[in-house]
Amino acid sequence: MRRLGSVVSGAAAVAVTLALVPSAQAQDKYRPPVTQLEDYVREPMPPGFAVQHTDVDGPVFVDAKGMTLYKWPLKDLRNGDTGDRKNKEPFCANVKYTENSGLMSPYPPGLVLPELDTRPTCEQVWHPVKAAEDAKDVGKWTTLKRYDGTKQWAHDGLPLYTSILDTKPGEVYGATARETANDAPALREPAAPKPNVPPAFNVKTVATGRLLVNHVGFSIYVWDKDGPNKSNCYNDCLKSWTPVQAPQTAQAQGEWGIIERAPGIKQWTYRTRPVYIRVQDRRFRSMEGSDVAGWHNVYTQKNPDAPQGFTVQDARIGQVLADSTGKTIYVYNCADDALDQLYCDHPNAPQVYRMAICGGNDAARCLATFPYVIAPANAKTNNLIWGTMWIDPMTGKKAAANAKGALHIWTFRDRPIYTHSGDEKPGDTNADAWGEFNGYRNGFKAFWLRDDFLDNVS
Repeated sequence: MRRLGSVVSGAAAVAVTLALVPSAQAQDKYRPPVTQLEDYVREPMPPGFAVQHTDVDGPVFVDAKGMTLYKWPLKDLRNGDTGDRKNKEPFCANVKYTENSGLMSPYPPGLVLPELDTRPTCEQVWHPVKAAEDAKDVGKWTTLKRYDGTKQWAHDGLPLYTSILDTKPGEVYGATARETANDAPALREPAAPKPNVPPAFNVKTVATGRLLVNHVGFSIYVWDKDGPNKSNCYNDCLKSWTPVQAPQTAQAQGEWGIIERAPGIKQWTYRTRPVYIRVQDRRFRSMEGSDVAGWHNVYTQKNPDAPQGFTVQDARIGQVLADSTGKTIYVYNCADDALDQLYCDHPNAPQVYRMAICGGNDAARCLATFPYVIAPANAKTNNLIWGTMWIDPMTGKKAAANAKGALHIWTFRDRPIYTHSGDEKPGDTNADAWGEFNGYRNGFKAFWLRDDFLDNVS
């Protein structure tokens, strides 16, 4: 098994990003510090709405204040479903739930939820994007009647919200476009325009950026031995790599070009590079092709690097983000099992779920098992996805700066990150899937940068 860079700085050691001078579509009030930005399909929008580029989730829809818009698609859970139905009255309302629903939990419904005295309603956490009474539909943008008779904007039939966690343009702390396992809660998603790619392609959010795939879901690759708008992959090369052919009627557009490999046979190029799929790939969004010398996954946009001092370590089947000593980083996932599926993975939410999973409701034991990753006093980042906060380790809640007993910790998407006491050497991931439903419903997941390796590559 070939290993990719046992310790490297930053969180982006597994693929290259193609050079591009940002186009006119990159002129945003907030521009993330990435080398290129993902293009998107323009569409008519009502006054007051726009598209904003973000660090991790690419272009998203925003309101007049630049705040990210979210949707809540209906999702089937283990014992029922919840979320918004298309073109129906928004389900997220001014209702304070006091009991769990039993929709996804191994526990029966009817159990009393924690911290009821301060528990918010759904619309207090997810603010409905209200529309004026005389608002007119524009393309995919329509209005829906709420329970109280007011109007709410919807896109493609799904009601739109802003998140109480976002405080400035460019933040996408409420949710992410990254796909989760089937056992995950009914999560919100950023509302976004379609990526500007030909029908043969799609874009998926992964841990390292916005990954280009074909319409089925298999990774797209480029080769160092190709030239600009010229393919050199012939003969034996074609046994492992299949050029992505363009239809005879296809036209070059924006970042997408077309070359002629042979009379009557056309191939797509992206940012002047001919693109391929790997014949041996058996997994969607695979990065195994990047283990072959000279071949690389393709991104429409890469994520910002992790702060200085973080490392990348080889683990059982892939690579994980780690601290300066090589200990694997973990993120905590949680949504409670009420009908409104409110998040409980953030310090402003009840900590009883996390305390139960990591320490049997013993804060000291929890802290010893999953220590916070401490940030230097002068820690800074140049993006909105990595940050710091002060935390009270005994409550798990935010604390005032330099408060007695408080810790200054690193955060990812405004959530604390952790290491695990049971990891003994770099690359150990003994706490991955620690918790309920493999760590998706309530538990810890290793910060996987990739979850595959290609065997027998020299």
